[in-house]
Amino acid sequence: MFLKTLWKKLKKMITIKTKEEIEVMAKGGKILKSIVDELGNHVAVGVSGLELEALAEKMIKENGGGFSFKGQDGFPSCLCFSINEEIVHGIPDNRVLKNGDIVTLDLGIFFPVSKFVSEIDETKYPNLKNGFHTDMARTYLVGDVNLETQRLVKATKKALKRGISKVRVGNSFGELGEAICKFAEQQGFNAVRNLCGHGIGAELHEDPDVLNYGKKSWGDIMEEGMVFCIEPMLSIGSYKIKKRGMSYITEDNSLSAHFEDMVAVTKSGLRVLTN
Repeated sequence: MFLKTLWKKLKKMITIKTKEEIEVMAKGGKILKSIVDELGNHVAVGVSGLELEALAEKMIKENGGGFSFKGQDGFPSCLCFSINEEIVHGIPDNRVLKNGDIVTLDLGIFFPVSKFVSEIDETKYPNLKNGFHTDMARTYLVGDVNLETQRLVKATKKALKRGISKVRVGNSFGELGEAICKFAEQQGFNAVRNLCGHGIGAELHEDPDVLNYGKKSWGDIMEEGMVFCIEPMLSIGSYKIKKRGMSYITEDNSLSAHFEDMVAVTKSGLRVLTN
């Protein structure tokens, strides 16, 4: 998600999900993860973005879902297919994966609540009565990848875990961003600044913006029932970005990796919904 605003002192319009809503989002997230994992199994030298797009469409339809990304701000595909310096929003096309590449697969699926609940009580599903979105991303190695690139991908995956570890009632979103950025820099990488995570639910992109940098004193305070996507994007080079077509790439064309999970703040801590 492109960063719409920097941290504000004004309270954002963050929707608080009910326990029932979190439960159905977890069921949708489980399906999404199974599809992304299967797409990852097909990542190999010589595979094209169009092949992965066709497979993603097929599996989404087979699982009773709809496309979250297709048509969003004119995006033409259901899958984001971002290679090497592409950070996000790469369009699946006839480009084939080459030995030594890294590729990020970012997928969103929309589900009607009725897929999981036979009788919908609107008092239990006040925010999601018309359905909900799910969203996650993973970066994959293609063939034989050099050690520094492998280290980038591993560090980005660990940065996501560092961010997730800060999810609990009473913590600030700035503390989450600080944990991601500090870890990235300790590993010799940079956290991308002008792209970020986001709230999610009835809309694909909801408040709050979930930055990959920050300070403990920044941002909203986490409350039980908040659902959002944490998505660190790390670069070997510059944290600055530029646009190329519909995709965002690193300003200096350096390699970038991206991991994303959808999480809920619970009374006892957190729940990873893409699990």
